[in-house]
Amino acid sequence: MGAVIEIKYFNSFLLKKTSSSLTGASPVGRNVLKYNGSFGIPQTIGGYEQTSANDINEDKSWAIEEARIRGGYNNTSVDFGVKAYTTTDEPAGFIRSSSLIYSGIFNSRTGINQTNVFSIGENITKSADPINGSIQRLYAEDTNLIILQENKISRALIDKDAIYSAEGGGSITSSNLVIGQILPYAGEFGISQNPESFAVYGYRKYFTDKNRNAVLRLSKDGLTEISLNGMYDYFRDQFATIDSPGIPGRLTGGWDIYSKQYTLCLQAGVTSPSTVYNTLSFDERVLGWTSFYTYNPDFIFSLRNEMYTLDKNKLWLHYATTDANNAIVPRGRFYGAQDPSSVTFIFNPGPNYSKTFKTINYEGSNGWKVNSFTSDQTGAEDLNGAEVFFVDSTNSIFSYKEGEYVINPANNEAVTRENYQSVFYTNEPPLAKFYAGFNLKENKYVTNLINNTSFSPLEVRSGANITGIKGYYATVIISTDNTTDLGGPKQLFSVGSSYIQNNGY
Repeated sequence: MGAVIEIKYFNSFLLKKTSSSLTGASPVGRNVLKYNGSFGIPQTIGGYEQTSANDINEDKSWAIEEARIRGGYNNTSVDFGVKAYTTTDEPAGFIRSSSLIYSGIFNSRTGINQTNVFSIGENITKSADPINGSIQRLYAEDTNLIILQENKISRALIDKDAIYSAEGGGSITSSNLVIGQILPYAGEFGISQNPESFAVYGYRKYFTDKNRNAVLRLSKDGLTEISLNGMYDYFRDQFATIDSPGIPGRLTGGWDIYSKQYTLCLQAGVTSPSTVYNTLSFDERVLGWTSFYTYNPDFIFSLRNEMYTLDKNKLWLHYATTDANNAIVPRGRFYGAQDPSSVTFIFNPGPNYSKTFKTINYEGSNGWKVNSFTSDQTGAEDLNGAEVFFVDSTNSIFSYKEGEYVINPANNEAVTRENYQSVFYTNEPPLAKFYAGFNLKENKYVTNLINNTSFSPLEVRSGANITGIKGYYATVIISTDNTTDLGGPKQLFSVGSSYIQNNGY
């Protein structure tokens, strides 16, 4: 049976097969139609039977397309029309990591939205020097666009351009340029590949340059290397351990608006997620790195007057005094873990003379204890070509350690020497109270130092009966205890030590 089609003289039609109902299993025999002038003769192509005449009448996969809309006389003709195309010598895509591109305008008042329009007929690209590496971050500030590349920091004018005279002077004029001339900041610094270290407050921008062992501040006076404020050696050693083979590390930075500090977390790529980290903060008021913290954030940011961090998709509010249940949150607790606060001091009066440190004292509130008071090593001598230190069995020459004790003469029991609360009483009349730790004297907490060195070849006597610690200098660690006003404020104004100068060693 043939196909019956009604046509009009002024129109043309296209008979089209939209999908195949062929029974052949071969991909060659399928989707192949061969017109032989009659629809009533089955065709065989490649050994597979094709559609019959009855199939054509019943098959719903055939379609007839008219050349004019609705088949009307002189209606709009439907055809393929003009196709716009372009050719390129390198059709494969490539990434221009040091270039910028911008779209059309967006105007919410007039309803114009051309953010998805990138006209190749206009100059909509701007390229930075590719020798300075890829662009890692952009930051818009007033009429400037700050461009942070791996090895360079630059700025570009927005909606303006700089025109220079023959004498080299420059003036800024308005123009139709979206991105003006790119001008580099003085200094061979970039942001490496750590855009996550970027933080901003006012006109100050903070970030790291791991490849140059630097932490930087960008402000109105240009680039300043703030890692030189007593921490150059530290960052040099830490940045060298950030990246591990196959696991890159992260340098997470953020601005703490509550305490006005730049907080930086150095996360080594030893494991993923990283468990080896150091979090510290920089304070502009003292131009120094003031504190280390015991939390490991994934992201740091501030909102209004509060500081927040993210840890494993959990949002934490810092400096909070109460939790969601209105319970008091103690100080020193981060991510649910309570850790004591500690401060390390170096006592080095008269560095050319040997001394005996007899006591340690501090001004502040109750709740501080001495973790350790350790002097310098005695020195080294060559013995059969090897360097030998005079050390005792505990590998520290003269030291005081947390947990040392005194003996209560009443019951001959040990009493731990810690804070001001460490006391014991004697049973002998009159009843006396003795402090095993610090004693409050003239508004200062003072305690003597009992040498716990078991043996030293340069001591006449050794052991707990010897008061004082010998050395040229001493390293002291003092921290908050776990009993006195747990989580409350602890103040520490000064720490000192009384000593005598030794004639010999």
